[in-house]
Amino acid sequence: MKKHLLIAFALLLSVSAFSQEKKEIVKKGWNFGPLPVLGYDSDLGFQYGACVDIFNFGDGTRYPRYFYKFNVEVSRYTKGSGVFRFYSDMPYLVEDTKFFVDLTYNYSKKFEFFGFNGYEAGPYDPVAESLQPLIELDPKLDTASGYHFIKRNTLRFVGSMQRKFFNVPNLNWVAGLAYYNVATDSIELDKYKGQPTLYTNYVNASVIKDNEKSGGNIAQLRLGLIYDSRDHNSDPSKGIYAEYTLTGSSDFIDGNGYNALIQTFIWRHYIPIYKNKLTFAYRLGVQHKIAGNMPWYMINNLNTPFFQKMYTEGLGGVVTMRGVNRNGVLGDGFVLGNAELRWHFLDFQFINQNWQLAFAPFFDAGMIIQPFREEELKQAQLDYEASLPEGQVAEKIYYSGEKEGLHMSAGAGIKIIMNRNMILGVDVGRALDARDGKKFKVAVGFNYIF
Repeated sequence: MKKHLLIAFALLLSVSAFSQEKKEIVKKGWNFGPLPVLGYDSDLGFQYGACVDIFNFGDGTRYPRYFYKFNVEVSRYTKGSGVFRFYSDMPYLVEDTKFFVDLTYNYSKKFEFFGFNGYEAGPYDPVAESLQPLIELDPKLDTASGYHFIKRNTLRFVGSMQRKFFNVPNLNWVAGLAYYNVATDSIELDKYKGQPTLYTNYVNASVIKDNEKSGGNIAQLRLGLIYDSRDHNSDPSKGIYAEYTLTGSSDFIDGNGYNALIQTFIWRHYIPIYKNKLTFAYRLGVQHKIAGNMPWYMINNLNTPFFQKMYTEGLGGVVTMRGVNRNGVLGDGFVLGNAELRWHFLDFQFINQNWQLAFAPFFDAGMIIQPFREEELKQAQLDYEASLPEGQVAEKIYYSGEKEGLHMSAGAGIKIIMNRNMILGVDVGRALDARDGKKFKVAVGFNYIF
């Protein structure tokens, strides 16, 4: 079980009880928000590191909007996984132009993989089934299945630019480049050595092709339009953010022929219910492949020129459907919906900064609308069944035979917000269908998911 502990979060919660609401401090110049990163995972070890949000508010005339924002995170686990990230959001570096840059390297020795096409994926876990008798004899026995894990390292660069569109109010055009280097392999942790995995089954059945099983290089060109009438970009209480992006994706570096054109539409709406204290926020999104073919290791990417979270992947997990297994719903195209009620229930000042506490119950949902290699999965299942001795029951390894449906989760989060920009929060969610996860999942991190 993975646990997170952020010392600063607990300290600020405790001092807020003794703080009194005062007139808001208008911030100017540079402002720093450093925090430790601490955590634990039984397979990965202890997590340690630091992250910092750095803001420049200029002369304060735009506060709480910032002129520049930089974020740096360096953290690793004692058994070898880790994250190195730098990103910068610069809305006023050049007049009427916004720049965004992200450079991230993530190396993970244990990364989730649940197959393709949501409920169509075979749910069978032979490792868990073989371990069940041992667990029944001794519930404290340290046994775990590595069937739904892989090893994955990712290097990502994203650079985007936004400018006004012919002086139409709130309308902007956007262009950007992205580069991904992804390396994938079977999970190599000692705890899981010798166990079969879904990944190796897919490789052996050629559902995952030889020229993509170890990952590869993908370059992207993104063009789009953005309508943005929000009153604030980090913690909005009213307004609309609508984004349409066309992404041309190519593996010309590797030359394996994985080229595709993808469209992404995202609609975010923030409706004030009571002043700026209570806001109903929702997001609707769709991603659809227009033409071409994608490699398996890129179908989980949400193609957007600007993002608030380190991970831009789904469906499932901390940025799309909280409580659903991370990367549990993968396909060529998908729809996504999120709804939150954001209640800012306490304002206070501490260490010469403006703070708020917010509570946000949420509901998330999504499903695959374009399956990925569906026919190959059906054929792999038929071939597997034909290989069995007569009379032996065939498990649903590749294709469940079930129709894809809506994956849903619900939960709540609590956020602590500094100067309306640095947002640290904890989200706790659970899937509403056991096929998407049987436990509550906890996520600690920066920013709202939208």
